[in-house]
Order: sequence, then C-alpha cells, then structure tokens
Amino acid sequence: MGYPTELSAPGGASSRARFETTQWSVVLAAGQSACAQSQAALSTLCRLYWYPVYAYARRRDLSSEEAADLTQSFFARLIEQKIVRGADEARGRFRSYLLGAFKHFLSHEWARARAQKRGGGRKIVPIDVAFAEERYGVEPAHGVTAQKLFERQWALRLLELAMEDLSAQCAADGKQRQFEALKPFLSGGTEEGYREAGAALGLAEGAVRVAVHRLRVRYRQLLREHIRRTVVSPQQVDEEIQHLFSAVGS
Repeated sequence: MGYPTELSAPGGASSRARFETTQWSVVLAAGQSACAQSQAALSTLCRLYWYPVYAYARRRDLSSEEAADLTQSFFARLIEQKIVRGADEARGRFRSYLLGAFKHFLSHEWARARAQKRGGGRKIVPIDVAFAEERYGVEPAHGVTAQKLFERQWALRLLELAMEDLSAQCAADGKQRQFEALKPFLSGGTEEGYREAGAALGLAEGAVRVAVHRLRVRYRQLLREHIRRTVVSPQQVDEEIQHLFSAVGS
C-alpha cells in the first residue's frame, strides 16, 4: 500500500461550511434523539470501522469468537438504541468516541454480551471473522498494546478506504491498468522504476511522473475526505493526519 507524503490543505469559511453535514457531525447534532439520518450516518461509520474494534478486543486476550460476539453486540447496542453517550463535541473525533464507548461496554456489559451470540442474533455490522483473523495474524504478537493496535488499524483503514476510492475512480475513467502499474509509486519512486513503468504503459518517463503526481494529489484529497467524515471541525483534519502517520509508524 502506498501512503501519501503530504496532506496539507487550506481551511477557511468554505471548508467550515462543508463540515456541517459530515457523518459524525450529523450523529453529534442528533445527540440521543431517534433521528433517522443520524442513525444511518452512525451505521455507515460503524460498518467502515469495525475492524479496529475487533482488533482491540483480540488484543485484550479474547478469542476470535468472543471478539466477534462482543464487537457485534457493541455495535448493535450503539446503533439500535440510537444513543451517543459521552461524545465530546469539543474533541469531536469519532475515533476517540468509539474506543471510549467500547471500553465502557467491555467494563459494564462483558458478562451479558458473552451470554449472547453475535449480538443476540442481531447482525448489525457484517463481520468477516476469517478476514479479521487473517489480518490480525500478521500483527506483532508482543509489544503493541490494545489501544495502540486500535489506533494503528484505524489509520490503516483510512488509508485503505482512500486507496479503494482512487482505484474505483481510475477504473471509471478507463485507467485501471495505469493505476495498478503506478500504485507502488504513490509513496515514492526511482528513476529506473519510472522508466520501467513507462515502458510497460507505453508512456514517456515524464508522462509517468505527471500521472504519478496527479494520483498522489487525488489520493491525498480522498484521504482528507474520509478523515473529514469522522471529525467535526476542519482544524481537526490536520491533527488527525498527524496522528494517522504516527500510529502507522509506531
């Protein structure tokens, strides 16, 4: 996977206006009401970011079955009851809220949730245990706490979502082959590599450099867009970006 090397962008009144309808801000604005729009936004966020919660549970020494059961039960409670407890609008990050809420759930609902299967039969969020275990299996066995693992997987998930969007956009533009050839260069590149890619694609080395630059710009934009959906102010996007790279590198 390639990571963008720079993610700065100007803020201002226009960017603040866009934040009024982000997924997480919709959830916060609804508070504890039974707002259908808020529930749909929360459900979408949970479906996108379930794996970091699962990984956290596994690192807390739960079995794969227990982690899946508890993760499903947690999201069922969160979404079905339309409750956003303890969400701090001053901090405003879905990442922080989700981990805090899951810690609270484990502390107060552990015994009850373990007595049920897959959230009591309510499969609110599709959890692919085989996929999750394959992914969890490549994590370091020691030296990474449950919280650090959550943060790392959160960051990787954001990068994956941006890459998936970029791939889909290139496919829609009829440039999927070019995207696959240039994807490794999103985090760098060598003179030899550019020449080889150009030869494979029938492009001059200069054209390859321009295409890679455009992909990087769009990748950064897509990543910022995904982060934007999980915070409530434009200023927090840059803070989350810094946290993201710190988490991936730790």
